[in-house]
Amino acid sequence: MKKFRVVFLLLLIIVVIGIGALIERKSTYPTVVATSSSFPTPSSLITSSELLPSVPSPAINASPTKATVVLPPDDEASARLTVPAGFAIRIFADGLDGTPRFMTVSPEGDLFVSLYRSGEIARLPDRNHDGLSDGIEIFASGLSSPHGLEFHDGWLYVAEINRVTRLKDADGDGVFETSELVTDNIPGGGGHTSRTLHFGPDGKLYVSAGSSCNVCAESDPRRAAILRFNPDGSIPGDNPFAGASDVRLQPVFAWGLRNSVDFLWTPSGQLWADHNGRDNLMDQNNSPDTLPPEEIIIPVQGNKSHGWPYCFTSILGTNLAGDAEVADTQNGLKVPQGFDCSLSNVVPALFTDLAHSAPLGMALGNADLAFPTEFQNSLYVAYHGSWNTSAASIRDCKVERIELNGETPVSSETFVTGWRAAGETCGSGSTWGRPADVVVGADGELYISDDKGNRIYRLVYTGE
Repeated sequence: MKKFRVVFLLLLIIVVIGIGALIERKSTYPTVVATSSSFPTPSSLITSSELLPSVPSPAINASPTKATVVLPPDDEASARLTVPAGFAIRIFADGLDGTPRFMTVSPEGDLFVSLYRSGEIARLPDRNHDGLSDGIEIFASGLSSPHGLEFHDGWLYVAEINRVTRLKDADGDGVFETSELVTDNIPGGGGHTSRTLHFGPDGKLYVSAGSSCNVCAESDPRRAAILRFNPDGSIPGDNPFAGASDVRLQPVFAWGLRNSVDFLWTPSGQLWADHNGRDNLMDQNNSPDTLPPEEIIIPVQGNKSHGWPYCFTSILGTNLAGDAEVADTQNGLKVPQGFDCSLSNVVPALFTDLAHSAPLGMALGNADLAFPTEFQNSLYVAYHGSWNTSAASIRDCKVERIELNGETPVSSETFVTGWRAAGETCGSGSTWGRPADVVVGADGELYISDDKGNRIYRLVYTGE
């Protein structure tokens, strides 16, 4: 029995010593905290036969620091453009001579951009994650003025001048093999020719088409409107005019939107659109520079008019009281019977800015945007700037930030500027660039397209 006790005590001592050694060894290992951004994207997943070391991605969080951001060396953009303290901007891609306009991000995280003049779609990958595009890869060509584009259900939908097509790269070789016509029930040519598309939270395809003129009564109901389709191009049964005998009227969802170059949905499902107001509306000083205010946020309502060509929102800034629009008494048009600018007939803008700012693409910030929290709840809008103004000093081509309280706009500030020299108009030949679109990339940073300088910029928060 005594011998047994001795053996037991020896075994116990060995076990205790072993556990202590393990604890000491474990304490020397570094602690690794996995964030959502530590996980590989679909394009970087590896199989069991490809057991290679993983490359960590920059973390995306509400308060990023310089350590989380890859910043290329200074370039012409960093020298010319002004951004808020703590931010930095660089040229992500250059030499996009086909006129880069609207952008989208693929499910794999690559940036795609429409080249409006050359009829192409370009992919701009950054596979080594150095903050610079690896090159310009033409994904599609032979399109008719492609503008809006968005991925949906395995397809890349493209809004062309008079139709919507969808493209698919089924074999993954980087070039699409399949092209299908979604709908040609889109107005083509004349006046505003860009077409923008997005899928709504209801799964429907929305397409905006601008007016054919500066100010007129359109004969085609699809102009100055937002149209709504099923993803296959058919007409949803709950469209306002789904049963109309005029097939052009069937897709019309909302109208009175002279040129809503972009639109989006808020988290609550509200549809917001911007709007380029008309030219040559004289103010009390007989100047065309102040009217009408540019409508930056229009809370679009289905089966409703939003004013043009008969009315406009006259308030500059926030219209939180929802004051009605006022009549355009200089349009020379006969007002339709029973129509006026009251709230029962017309939906006014929620937020406006200086006339002739020319808002184009816009992006809503959220928790995926790798900016400080106060910059996440904001709307970012590309102001293309107008050539048609004598007030050049205050009609800037820039990116504007609309600060939001929830889904209520409260103020605005210039976020990125410097594309033109002081005193020159944004459309002048010497202008260095004009912003056309803004999107949040897969890396949580902000990308800006420039259809004058033929570039894409990458805006990051560095914390400095």
